[in-house]
Amino acid sequence: MATSEKNLSVYNKESLPNCKDMKIGFVVSEWNEDITQNLFQGGFDALLDVGVLKENIVRWNVPGSFELPYGCKKMQESFDMLDAIVAVGNVIQGETKHFDFVCQGLTQGIMDLNLKSDIPVIFCVLTDNTRAQSEARSGGVHGNKGAEAAIAAIKMAQLRKDAKFYKI
Repeated sequence: MATSEKNLSVYNKESLPNCKDMKIGFVVSEWNEDITQNLFQGGFDALLDVGVLKENIVRWNVPGSFELPYGCKKMQESFDMLDAIVAVGNVIQGETKHFDFVCQGLTQGIMDLNLKSDIPVIFCVLTDNTRAQSEARSGGVHGNKGAEAAIAAIKMAQLRKDAKFYKI
């Protein structure tokens, strides 16, 4: 497993750009709310730790993970001054193919947003086989995927700014 030897919460603050003026949005699924709240909190805390101002962080909720692409699209349209958006969700394998359809649809939707919009959307969706795996990756033994996603948002926001500066 990719995270078996990695703590998802570890990052190097010195390698990050100045984040004070960055504006980051979160779209958070209400399904498996305890897991998604932990992911959001890990991301929120990481952003504050690296210097993002609390008032520059926006959060919207959507009912489930399948609704994340729509919520992110609406956030992109509503807040063009955002530097990046983090899509936070959790889908746990069940007895039916529902898991496969939800994961495929939301993954494709988030990828499409990244290709069609100038505001990067970070994929912070746990797609685990068991609840224990989700707990381990949302503040448990493997750290917090939310923190990792927040740092990815900072890096992609900087890439966006650099690309505009250099007209790449």
